[in-house]
Amino acid sequence: MSSFQEIADGKYVSLTTFKKDGTPVATPLWGARDGGRLLVWTTADSWKVKRIKRNAAVTIAPCSARGTVQGDAVDGRAEILDSSGTEQARAAIAKKYGILGWLTIKGSNLRRGKTGTVGISVTPT
Repeated sequence: MSSFQEIADGKYVSLTTFKKDGTPVATPLWGARDGGRLLVWTTADSWKVKRIKRNAAVTIAPCSARGTVQGDAVDGRAEILDSSGTEQARAAIAKKYGILGWLTIKGSNLRRGKTGTVGISVTPT
């Protein structure tokens, strides 16, 4: 059985959000642990952000880069972060993933600007 911390410390995290009808939608993401929470980073206009705004209940599970789940899921509660929280998420991901993380974040900032992406905090329930 995977713990929240083990999943958050893994290379890829499958974040599952839920549609209005309860259908789960899983997305593989980079994530970095920040104390007792998991920080992820995504585009601000993504469907997962819209689903989290409507329903903060999520699950996380360890996965491969392609999203193949590789362990048990853990229930959590997601929160869309403000601009300072999003900067924290960017910094945590850049630190964990090294030069590749840094380049990805810088490229996204050039392409979308600072407001084009948003951080998400997930805490265990």
